[in-house]
Amino acid sequence: MKLTPKTVEHLKAGDNRRREVWDLTLPAFGLRVYPSGRKSFFVMVRVRGEQKRKTIGTYPVVSLREARERAREIIRDAQFGILDEEPEEQTLTFDETVPMFIKLYAKPRNRGWKETERILLDKFQALSNKPLDQIRRADVVRILDDLIASGTPYRANRALSAIKKLFAWALDRGMVDVHPVAGLSPLHTEAARERVLTDTELEALMDAADTEGYPFGDLFKVLALTGQRRGEVSGMRWSEIDLERAIWTIPSARSKNKQSHDVPLAPQVVAILKSVPRFLGSDFVFTTTGRTPISGFGRAKDRIDDAVGASDWRTHDLRRTVASGMARMSIPPHVVEKVLNHKSGVISGVAAIYNRYGYEKEKRKALETWADYVEALAHASEAPVNDGPVDQGLIESA
Repeated sequence: MKLTPKTVEHLKAGDNRRREVWDLTLPAFGLRVYPSGRKSFFVMVRVRGEQKRKTIGTYPVVSLREARERAREIIRDAQFGILDEEPEEQTLTFDETVPMFIKLYAKPRNRGWKETERILLDKFQALSNKPLDQIRRADVVRILDDLIASGTPYRANRALSAIKKLFAWALDRGMVDVHPVAGLSPLHTEAARERVLTDTELEALMDAADTEGYPFGDLFKVLALTGQRRGEVSGMRWSEIDLERAIWTIPSARSKNKQSHDVPLAPQVVAILKSVPRFLGSDFVFTTTGRTPISGFGRAKDRIDDAVGASDWRTHDLRRTVASGMARMSIPPHVVEKVLNHKSGVISGVAAIYNRYGYEKEKRKALETWADYVEALAHASEAPVNDGPVDQGLIESA
C-alpha cells in the first residue's frame, strides 16, 4: 500500500505475528509492525549481488518522511557502490537472552523470578549456546519429553510455562520473528493434588525438624503449625511480628493475594520464634547471611524425607494438611479459609465485599487448637489416626 502518516499511525500487527507493509511510493522501502505495537522502518538493497535489509529507525521517533528520505539515500548509495556496510547484528544466544528477560520482564513483575531464572538456565542447558532465533519447537519439546521421562512431569509443565513467557517477550521486542512454542499445550495433565500428611508422618516431620534445627528445621515447624505459604514464612521479618500480642502481620506486598493478613501465633510458634538466633542489623527471621531470606529447601527436605519415610509430598502439602486437620476438628470452613488467607471460597464475591470482619478470635482459637493437636502427637502414642471425614473441596482449595 501507499504509506501515509495516517496509515503508519493506525497499522496493527496480526495475532502473535509481525506484519510487513511495502511502500508503493518507494519500492524496497517498508514498515515492520510487531504484536507489541512497535513499528520499524526498513529498506531492502542489493550489495555486491546480495540482498541486505537495512533498519532505518522506529516510529514515531523517526517520521515517515524522514524514513523515506533516508531509504532513498541508502538505495542511491547502494547503486553507486558506496554504501558503508555496518556489521550485521548478531542474534543473542539463549544464555545471553535469559538475563535480559529476567532483568527487564520477570523481576519487576514476578516475585518468583529466581525460580523462573533457575528453570530456564537449568532445564534448558542444551539450548545455552544456540541463537535464539534458531530454536525450534522440536528442540523445546525434546527437552520437555526428557523431563517427563525422568519422572518429573510437573516440572516439564513449569519449564514450558517459563520458556513460553521468554519467547513472548522476545517476540514483542523483535528479537525473534516466530514464537516457536506458541499454542503448545502442556505435555502432561496434572491432577489436583490431594496429598495430606498422616499423623504418623506429621509427628516424624516435627521430630526431624527438631533435629534439623535453625533455620530449615524451625521453618518447617512454623509451616506445619501455621499453614501459611512457604514464600511468606521463609521471608518473615521481625518487623512484622508482635510477640507480646502473639500476632504476625503479612503485609500486602508479600501476600500472594495482595491483601494484608494477620496470623495469630499459637504459644508453640511464639516459643520457636523466641528461640531462633537473630542476626545483628537484619530484619529476616530465617536467614543464613542476614541480607537475604533462606532459599534452596531441597537438601533440607531430603533429610526430613528420610525421617518421614516418604518423599512424595511437597512443602505446599502442609497447607492442605493444616486445612484437612482443622476440618476434622469441626472448625468451620470459612474460618479455615481466613487462616489460609484464601481470597475466594465460602465468603467471596459480594459477601466478601460487605463482610469485613477479620475473624481474629476464631482464627486464633483454630490455630491454637491445631498446634495443641500437633504437639500432642509427640507425647501420646494413642493420638487419633488421620482417617476422619474431611471437606474434600477445602482440601483441594488449600
